[in-house]
Amino acid sequence: MDLSGCAVVGIGRTAYTRRSGRTGLALAAEAVRAALDDCGLTAADVDGITCFSTGDSASPLRVAHAIGIDDIGWAVGIHAGGNAVATVIANAAAAVITGQAETVVVYRVLDASVRYGKVTAEVSVGGVEQFAGPHGYLVPPQWFAMWARRHQHVYGSTCEDLGAIAINGRNHAANNPHAIARDPISLDDYLAGRMVVEPFRVFDCAYEVDGAVALVLTTAERAADLRHPAVHPIGAADSTGAGGMPDLWDDQTAMYSRDAAPRLWARTGLSPADIDVACMYDCFTYTIMATFEDYGFCGKGEVGDYFREGRATYGGDVVVNPHGGLLSEGYLHGLNHHYEAVLQLRGQAGARQVPDAELALVTAGAGPYGGAIVYSSRRP
Repeated sequence: MDLSGCAVVGIGRTAYTRRSGRTGLALAAEAVRAALDDCGLTAADVDGITCFSTGDSASPLRVAHAIGIDDIGWAVGIHAGGNAVATVIANAAAAVITGQAETVVVYRVLDASVRYGKVTAEVSVGGVEQFAGPHGYLVPPQWFAMWARRHQHVYGSTCEDLGAIAINGRNHAANNPHAIARDPISLDDYLAGRMVVEPFRVFDCAYEVDGAVALVLTTAERAADLRHPAVHPIGAADSTGAGGMPDLWDDQTAMYSRDAAPRLWARTGLSPADIDVACMYDCFTYTIMATFEDYGFCGKGEVGDYFREGRATYGGDVVVNPHGGLLSEGYLHGLNHHYEAVLQLRGQAGARQVPDAELALVTAGAGPYGGAIVYSSRRP
């Protein structure tokens, strides 16, 4: 589907903190109100709302009610994590284009009651996960550490290559007052970081926070009359393989992007060389490594050199995660990547603005399940 008939017109977020002491509902309502205020609309203008969660979020109906909507025509909650961000936004855009709703809010919220890197109670598993359960092999850091090891074995990538990715993101976060981790790190700092799951050190893992992010989407025609320049989603692509189960994927040196990338470039008529800003989903540094290769920015085993040579920052080929990404700005399951892309394409990113940014790639997900959207500052 051609998504250019839709536009992102409003963005909102809360502060990102470690322990806000607030409920997910309060955080979500704040972000949604901020996004509406950003574009000059009110709750009365909203007739659609959607979010994604793994059972850890305030529901769309609750959030709609909290901001003063008692009758919402289109409300969708999707049970998924960061893998589904692009899917959720593309669905919202499709709802606008097909007339199911005129103005849709997309949001994501996390609070301190949920920390994906912490287990506080008994863990039970079913299905195919029962084979790994007795070995304590249960959570994403373990899965993708294994994937990273496979990449190192096949292509000769190193921990120093992962470190180059972490350092690049932290350097960018230094110019982002909203980022929770802004202190630059050196390679020595990275290598001295606490080991989490080999080869992942603490700097390889996303920084979990409390917070919420929201986007407002409406028709391109209505967008022309609103407060800020419209940002248009011009193409999206997803891929889900192996039933979404990491251990059943056929090649751990590549991710879902191996299959989604050709679809995305074919649908948009673009290539990696056209992209000014790449907001790459970075739950782990290895996620960037594998997907960056799959989307075609460089060849297999070349990511470390690409980042060390300055090609992933200002003055290089493409600016990767100018806000610091999930590794340094904060882990909002990737919706904050879309916030940053819109801000960049509006030319409103301040000290971290990418000069003359017109096209942004935003990716979502890791392993066998994910997708991406390309945004443009111009309607095709």
